[in-house]
Amino acid sequence: MITRPDLAVETRGNFVDGREIEAGDGPLIDVKNPATGAVIARIPNSTQADVDRAMRSARAAFESKEWGGMDTRSRARLVNRLADAFEANLDTLYKLETLNNGRPINETRAQLSRLPDFFRYSAGLALARRDAVIPVEGSYLNYTRRTPIGVVANCTPFNHPLMILCKSLAVVLATGCTTVVKPSEYTPLTTLKLAQIFTEAGLPKGVFNIVLGLGPTTGKHLAEHPDINKLVLTGGTEAGRIAGSAAAKVFAHQTMELGGKTPVMVFDDFDLEQAVNYAAFGAFIGAGQTCVCASRHLVQASIYEAFVEKLAAKAKSIRIGDPFDPATQLGPVISGKQRDRVLAYAGYGRDEGARAVAGGQAARVAGGEEGFFVEPTVFADVRSDMRIFQEEVFGPFTSVTPFTDEADALRLANDSPFGLAAAIRTRDVARAHRVAASVKAGIVWVNDHHRLDPASPWGGVDDSGLGRECGLESFDDHFNTKSVMVATHDTPFDWYRDTAGQRRLN
Repeated sequence: MITRPDLAVETRGNFVDGREIEAGDGPLIDVKNPATGAVIARIPNSTQADVDRAMRSARAAFESKEWGGMDTRSRARLVNRLADAFEANLDTLYKLETLNNGRPINETRAQLSRLPDFFRYSAGLALARRDAVIPVEGSYLNYTRRTPIGVVANCTPFNHPLMILCKSLAVVLATGCTTVVKPSEYTPLTTLKLAQIFTEAGLPKGVFNIVLGLGPTTGKHLAEHPDINKLVLTGGTEAGRIAGSAAAKVFAHQTMELGGKTPVMVFDDFDLEQAVNYAAFGAFIGAGQTCVCASRHLVQASIYEAFVEKLAAKAKSIRIGDPFDPATQLGPVISGKQRDRVLAYAGYGRDEGARAVAGGQAARVAGGEEGFFVEPTVFADVRSDMRIFQEEVFGPFTSVTPFTDEADALRLANDSPFGLAAAIRTRDVARAHRVAASVKAGIVWVNDHHRLDPASPWGGVDDSGLGRECGLESFDDHFNTKSVMVATHDTPFDWYRDTAGQRRLN
């Protein structure tokens, strides 16, 4: 039974120059609690003028003595203080995030408690960074200098509002860049709260700005803004194409984490119970609203029927309910639109001849009749030409397909336009490495799922995007690299006096 009262409905504004300000010039956008359908806040749809104002603030901060002129050690100390401030406010943040995106409180607490590590890791990289001295021909000293790239535009999604924000924000702050963030219109509340927390902890004004609004308007204004130096976007593949094309016109660097259709290859030497437990975790955590959702289970034929039976039973046992109840294991999807999308794909599966073995219906939750709950859904006997095999659903939805041998598993796994993540379940070490080397993906888990770390690069190939978040790869992409070539000789030089006798021009 969902009985928890919602927050008083507040009208929120953009966060610019260290404070919240009014924005927009049209109808406000309702922000809803997806467990009840109740409006919990209203936000503006920011205009071009609003985005311009935020960009000016970010550029001024980047060029300021207070932030742009801060030395590396002072900046690292500040970023570590921000991590401490984040940690001190965890209770407030995870409750607000659960209210705003419907993820069960246990999941939200576990995820958000790891996020201070992203800031501490990035602060450590800032202290450890060294530029290169390059051996070159002749009497020259060649070295590099790296300078922060500038203003980073960041468009974040609804599924993991703070986690996906912090993967970028930690690096932005540690490298000396500044940012303008457009959170999803569904889930802006914890982003606004974090900006307030960081400002109170000493982050200079203008370093972290927020513009609220819709993707086709506010997001478009931000992605195509002529003053951005880098665009970071996590979202759907089509949104990435549109935003990426706009940012390319101003030659902005880009990091895009887009759609996915993760294949999970389950071999018959792996413990069946463990395989099923990982399958449920991979498919249904976050109500399946993750880009790396375990959405395609490819299972060796010798254990296929047993796997299907056990996964169906596991899915039916998952407790759906109030996200604030510690006993709840599955919350709602983000919106009525998303619920209808998931149910539509259940219809596609039935129409194309797949076998529905669990779920496929809207779930009824007492007190949440206006919420957006969907039963954990499993389809078996799914062919690779079916829509539910090829297309991203983004909900608590997974399919199961049999394979014969390793080559067949890889053929099915790679039969996708996406290439974000993949997973392998096997006890054969050699096979694990062979398959990991051959599967089309930017991230591969062997006998695990959903694991990420601040030090480990995260991103995909093909329709899953480009660039990497986390690790040195992300850190280095927030700098421009300048090569400095110094002649250390005093040999007389006059090309036009003895052109024929000189060995080289460059």
